[in-house]
Amino acid sequence: MKHLKIFIELTRLNKPIGFMLLFWPCAWGLAYANNFAHNENLFLYYLLLFFFGSILMRSAGCIVNDIVDKDFDKKVKRTKDRPLASGKISIIKSLVYVAFLCALALLILLQFNFLTIALGIGSMFLAFSYPFMKRITYWPQLFLGLTFNWGVIMAWSAINNYISVEIIILYLSAIFWTLGYDTIYGAQDMSDDEIIGLKSTSIKFKKNIKLFVGICYLLCFSLLFLLFFEDIGFNLFTLLFFMFIFSLISQLKLFDKKKPSSCLTAFKFNNLAGIFLFVSIYLL
Repeated sequence: MKHLKIFIELTRLNKPIGFMLLFWPCAWGLAYANNFAHNENLFLYYLLLFFFGSILMRSAGCIVNDIVDKDFDKKVKRTKDRPLASGKISIIKSLVYVAFLCALALLILLQFNFLTIALGIGSMFLAFSYPFMKRITYWPQLFLGLTFNWGVIMAWSAINNYISVEIIILYLSAIFWTLGYDTIYGAQDMSDDEIIGLKSTSIKFKKNIKLFVGICYLLCFSLLFLLFFEDIGFNLFTLLFFMFIFSLISQLKLFDKKKPSSCLTAFKFNNLAGIFLFVSIYLL
């Protein structure tokens, strides 16, 4: 039971917001692709595969992140009790977990076509190099956006077996979404991160952090508006689409960089945002 608790803490399975934010872009891509393919059985099957794949890859990513950041995590109040930082588990055992999780994820990936498999394998470079970005650039959130939303393209290619301009636009909008919400998330640790020398967009734009997040969300919305302009009207899609936009605006009002708890609350709003956009695209 003790080992299970450590495993859950290590993989953040007790904090589902992480793997849900990885899953929603996949779901958007599948829903958008299904509007062209109209294959409900395949759509639902792939939705399940991407859901479990998101859990596995997010879990493996968390472990790798904690291995890389072990010494830094010890110095940050929010992360000092993580299993690796607190010495509850060894690096060797953690790497065994990573290998096991990646093996399961590979089994899921092999269910797709060759293009999707190639895209999935290619994403490994992004996934496992992300933890190092906060050491070398103030833009690790942008790199996370490139990584976390790769599933949009994979989901589209899984159904349609090619890559389109439209899905690239959806991918770009998702990147700005992530850039915004992870800047909010990073605001929780700004003081500690500055002391230990880690970088983030939260720190880079700390004097105008709400303006920066607002611009990110505006770019996200603008790209989505460009993509779905012809579908906007008096319909359920439009209602849900603007509920997605409203959920982003609400975050700007809610979070305060001086109150870490408000940043976490605003960040969690993005699970709801993901649902709104998924259902709106599915109903097109």
